[in-house]
This record gives sequence, C-alpha cells and structure tokens, in this order.
Amino acid sequence: MKKSFPLFFLVLFSINVSAQDISGFWNGMLKVPGMELRVNFNLEKTNDGYKATMDSPDQNAFGIPCETVSFENKALTITLPNMAIEYSGKWISADSIEGTFKQAGQSFPMNLSKKVLKTEKKVRPQEPQGPQSYIQEEIKFENSKDKLILAGTLTLPSKEGKFPAVVLISGSGPQDRNEEVFGHKPFLVLADHLTKKGIAVLRFDDRGIGESTGDFKSATSFDFATDVEAAISYLKTRKEIDQKHIGLIGHSEGGLIAPLVATQSNKVNFIVLLAGPGIPGTEILLQQTELISRASGMDETQLQKALKINKEIYDLVLGSENIDSFRDQLIPYLKKMIQSNPDMLAQSGMNEKDFFNAQMNQIATPWMYAFLRYDPAPTLAKVKCPILALNGEKDLQVPAKVDIEAIEKALKSGGNKDVTTHIIPNLNHLFQECEKGIPVEYGQIEQTFSPVALNLISDWILKQGKE
Repeated sequence: MKKSFPLFFLVLFSINVSAQDISGFWNGMLKVPGMELRVNFNLEKTNDGYKATMDSPDQNAFGIPCETVSFENKALTITLPNMAIEYSGKWISADSIEGTFKQAGQSFPMNLSKKVLKTEKKVRPQEPQGPQSYIQEEIKFENSKDKLILAGTLTLPSKEGKFPAVVLISGSGPQDRNEEVFGHKPFLVLADHLTKKGIAVLRFDDRGIGESTGDFKSATSFDFATDVEAAISYLKTRKEIDQKHIGLIGHSEGGLIAPLVATQSNKVNFIVLLAGPGIPGTEILLQQTELISRASGMDETQLQKALKINKEIYDLVLGSENIDSFRDQLIPYLKKMIQSNPDMLAQSGMNEKDFFNAQMNQIATPWMYAFLRYDPAPTLAKVKCPILALNGEKDLQVPAKVDIEAIEKALKSGGNKDVTTHIIPNLNHLFQECEKGIPVEYGQIEQTFSPVALNLISDWILKQGKE
C-alpha cells in the first residue's frame, strides 16, 4: 500500500553474443518526476550470451533476475517483461552505454557507466546523526514456528529501570527495519523519538530482507504476524523491559497485522495503528486507485474503466474457493479483457503475452489474494487492549474518514472502550506534512515524520504506562 513506482522481479535467461565484452557492474541514474533512482545492472558473460540481474538501491531491491539480455552490433536490450521493464542502449565505450529505460509505456533517458554515480543528497533533518543518548543493540531472534531468524535493532533508554516497549510493524512490500522508502526512514525517526522519551523500541527487517532469513514473496500478512509474535517473545526475555507494558505500532499493512497478533496473544498491552486498515482490502484498493488517479489527473473515462475491471477481478477473488481456483478464473477473464481493451494494451507498451503475465504476477500472489479477502473488522472487534488509531487527513492510500469510522465501529461492537482516534490535518500516508497527498510527493518532502504525530504517539504510550 505504499510503493507507487514499483520496479521488478523474475526469472533468468540470456540470448545473443557480441564482439565487445560488456560484462561487469553498470550504474545508471533514472530520473522520474519528483525523484532520482539508482538502477544498476550486473552483466555476466555466458557460453551463449549474457545474463543479468538488476538492483534498485534506493528502493532496497537487489539481485532481481532479468529475463532476457541481448547484445548485438553494439545494441544492448535487457527485459523484465513481467514488470513491464525494458532497457535499450548503445555501447559507446568500455565504460559508457547510452540508452532508455522503459516501464509500462513510459520512457526515461538513462545512461549506464561503470563509474559510481551519486544521487543528489536528500535533506532529511529528522534522521539522528552521530552518537545518541540511548543504547542501541543489533539483535537477532528466532521465529520457531516458521524456522527463520529475524534481525533487527533494539534501542533502550540509557538509564536504569524497566521501560515500556514497542515492536514496530512495517507496511506492505519488502521493508528493512527502518521502513526505508523514497529516501526516508520513518521507523528510524520514530524509534529515535520514542527512545528519547523513555520507550524501548524493537524494529526488524522483514523476513527475507536485509539480515533476516526466510522467503518474503511467498508470505502473507498472517505469516508476518508470527514474526511479530516472535519479536514480542524476544522482548519478554529482556530484563530492561516492563513486561506489563509491551505494545505494537503498525503502519499501513502493519496496522492490519497488529490486531491479528493482539487477538492471539495476551502479551500485547496496547496498540498504535498508523493508517491501519479498518475496511476490507478490496475497498481500500478501489478507493486508493480512485483517489490517487484523480489527484494525479487521470482521464475520467480511463479511470472508470480501470475501476470496473478492478472490481470484477476482486469479485472473482471473493467468490473463489482458494488461490488456485481464482487463477483458473482469472486466466480467461484477463485474456478477454485484453482483447476487448486494445487501448489499455497499447498504453502499457507491452505485447499481449507480456501484459498478461504482468497482470497475473501482480494479482495472483499469495499476499494479494489474502489481502483482498481479508476484512479487519471481525478481528478488531476481538481486541480488548487500549488502541490509538491515527490517520492523515490527506492520505490517498488509506482514506482517513472512512477508515477511522470503520475502526471505531468495529472496536465499539466488541465492547472496547479504551479507544483514541485522530485524523491529523495535512498529513499523507507516511505521516508527512504535504500538499496533495499523492505518492510522488513523498520523496520531495524534507520531513520524514510529523512532530505532531510523533508526540501524539509517545504521549499516549507513556500514559498507558501510568495507568
């Protein structure tokens, strides 16, 4: 629910050979509206051509296999068709390729060089610099249920005593412990603020990301919930932690996971939801598509067509028995949809086969299937611990008013009376002060996390410790 410029994933093939040897690590700078993204290709010579992997360091994505690599007569073409990506370039010299990066019908000039390219340094004034006034430990703990090791950082106030503690739960997509996105590190800033206020914080890399083991791509929100349970169990082993005041802070999808964990464990004493879903996944994505598309100036006719198609696909999800039966229904639906919408295919910049595969790989995944079928309300109704729910007024990914109303209704139906909610003016999905709330703004804004939101969170948590 967070990434608005997704690049990648796939399998690996290679074709064609050339007299020049272009093997090695190539650096590129992709300039898209509002941001610069480093894109790197690692080309390796094989017996019959080349194979390649791609990195997007600024999105924490590394080693993504490319499907085809062609190099003939100084012309280089690299494709990842399932993500609608193609790079075309001309070999100029041993350390220079001039070319174009294409994704989903959009083209951007991007040259490659074997020299290291530096992005313009972003001003992020809230990120902590230098030695801190608190204790910071790099730790690892085990999820014994799924047999994997999770790596993270525990920050502790540098004084004697037992402290309230929180586990930070990241939003959708592969996230490191800082929840780094568009040059921002929201969880680093949040952890720094909370620890300085006297609250211990555990943040960790998602399974399969950073130093954590496991497979991210096959996991759902329910699997991630077991990782959070393991984090709580780890905190229970630490003598510095006040065992009666351990809570969860979940952002976006993390706000869906936190109530799941709370209903399965009596070890959760409070929850903070940051744009946590209160409405079903199908409703969130339909509203998200409509709000972002309108704010970005999308043609109304095209928008209505997209919404109709999305709703029909979501209805297939809800009506299916399992993901396999959904895939069986999705295949003929997509083929018919593509044939009856040639304009959509043309705008994608892909051929029919690649467009079909791209849609299948985006929609028919375990995570997406589970998310679309999940309604948070029944779980929220079972949560008995205190809850603070915060939403940004200009959030276009989890619309604030409808979301807060749904959360309040669900908690009230379950009899939970210790509920505090706020819709904070002028904040977006990342809790930054913004103008429109569209994702393209995220990287342009210097602020990482609104001080108003930070103080609301810390004040509320410290209040729980006194009650």
